[in-house]
Amino acid sequence: MAALAGTSARAEDLGRYDGAHLYRAYCASCHGADGFGDGPVASSLKVEVPDLTRIAIRHGGRFPADQVRRIIDGRETRPPHGTRDMPVWGEAFRTATADEAQSGRRADHMITLLVEYLRSIQR
Repeated sequence: MAALAGTSARAEDLGRYDGAHLYRAYCASCHGADGFGDGPVASSLKVEVPDLTRIAIRHGGRFPADQVRRIIDGRETRPPHGTRDMPVWGEAFRTATADEAQSGRRADHMITLLVEYLRSIQR
């Protein structure tokens, strides 16, 4: 019961976050505070951490929101990385919610917030 209460409290806390908060909590350690790929963990990884402010530039000026969503939720892996190095946050967001009926909606909402935040930091 205590574990369930902890899970519910975490989900409630996450539900109050906006995209920038979620980014700082889940992405900045690798991708850096500003999204440049220079987070404190980046140098210890075997793969180069991408600059997330240049996603649109790498896609001919168009921000590929659907692809970014698939990467965050784990439906699309990056071939150069081999096995999945980046945590699959879609699954983490789903398990952070004790109520099964809400878990998918909450995870989708949090991923949308992250995708929109990433869109907002494009150069």
